[in-house]
Order: sequence, then C-alpha cells, then structure tokens
Amino acid sequence: MPADGTPVTFDNSHRLPGPFYHGTRAALSIGAHISTGFQSHFAGRALRHVYFSALLEPAIWGAELAISLSGEVGRGFIYIVEPTGPFEDDPNLTNKRFPGNPTRSYRSTEPLRIVGTVETWESHPAEVVQGMLASLAELRRVGKALVEE
Repeated sequence: MPADGTPVTFDNSHRLPGPFYHGTRAALSIGAHISTGFQSHFAGRALRHVYFSALLEPAIWGAELAISLSGEVGRGFIYIVEPTGPFEDDPNLTNKRFPGNPTRSYRSTEPLRIVGTVETWESHPAEVVQGMLASLAELRRVGKALVEE
C-alpha cells in the first residue's frame, strides 16, 4: 500500500518501487520469469495471477507452504522479483483476512522477473508450519479455502 494508504490498483502500481519477493518450491535462475498457468498448491488448479509481496515474511510462508503442500522435503526458494506489468493488492488477503494490506501482498497477470535470490532466511519452527497446515486443512474442510481469481 502506498504511504498515503491508497489501495494498490493496476493504475497506480507503478508508484511502488519494491523490492518484492516470491516464495516457491521451484529452483529457478536469475533472469527467469515466474508466470501464471502453473498448478497452485493452495487452490488445486492453475491460477491466472502470480503472487508476491513487498515483505519477506509472506514469501517465507509461500516457500514453506509450497514445499509442505507438495509433499517434497526441503526449504524452498525465495526470489527477489520485478513485476513486468501492472499489479494490484491481493484481494485474498486485503480487506478479507487483514484490513488494509499489512502483508503488502500483491498479484499480477504479467510475469515476475527474477532479479536475485534471498540466500539467508529463517524458517518457521516445524510446529508453527504444522499449525498453518492444520488451519488451511480446516478452511478446506468448511469450504472457505477459496482463492479469488
């Protein structure tokens, strides 16, 4: 969210300079693009948007949950990314689960270009990740684990 509290939309997203982060299970190279159309572990289907954040914490969760939900073992990867087109507040978080956009989470229909890698980051304790997975499972069980596309 810009310093003046204005919601981020496709029309004003150019005002946010970054840096931006994306967490994933995919091992990618600097210069590669993260694009739409890949299967989401959260939604169980291909998404029309790519998601990223101006804060490291949501990217850590993205990497950890992508690994956990895929059944793989490891830490995942966190990339420093540049949006290649306009973006907006992530409506799955903004004003739904968290008033405003405290996680500074965004989405775009355009690819994200990888410009760097975050090599050093602290994982959440295993019991905290398990708690998050249990919360996601409960949301699925009661039909509230929807991703607004």
